[in-house]
Amino acid sequence: MVALGTAAPDFALPDVATGRTVRLADFAGHKALLVMFICRHCPFVVHVQDELARIGRDYTGRDIGIVAISSNDAGTYPDDAPKSLAEQARHVGFSFPYLYDETQDVARQYDAACTPDFFLFDEGRLVYRGQLDDSRPGNGRPVTGRDLRDAIEAVLKGKAVSDSQIPSIGCNIKWKAPVGGV
Repeated sequence: MVALGTAAPDFALPDVATGRTVRLADFAGHKALLVMFICRHCPFVVHVQDELARIGRDYTGRDIGIVAISSNDAGTYPDDAPKSLAEQARHVGFSFPYLYDETQDVARQYDAACTPDFFLFDEGRLVYRGQLDDSRPGNGRPVTGRDLRDAIEAVLKGKAVSDSQIPSIGCNIKWKAPVGGV
């Protein structure tokens, strides 16, 4: 896992809804930045996607930038192709940019492991890499976003984020096969 305190890795990726290139620098005016690695097909993402949309709406106008990135191999997982991701964003009501990382370089730079995977930065430094909450498909616990929301609120209030962070659980990033073989 990327160490807390690490600077946010740079990115410049197309938004699946608009085609516009979105860059890390576009969020420079915000105290906080939330980078979420998600996709369309993963049951863990499907389980929480409405809460992700609520987080986007709840933090609109606050001092936080929010962006989602899909890095899955769309050749093997066509539900995670840009057109399908744009449909997901419209259907669920995402109010934040949803980017496609075709080369998977950004996922590697962030050391993203699964979908969903959350990275919260304070003034460009990683302060939270953990779960949304303790809800999982089939475990009967409500989706609240509590862990991530607590971290966001701490950053926005200028408080320290708890070091007690539980890693996200979900589907592995669907990596492309290496060129030229296994």
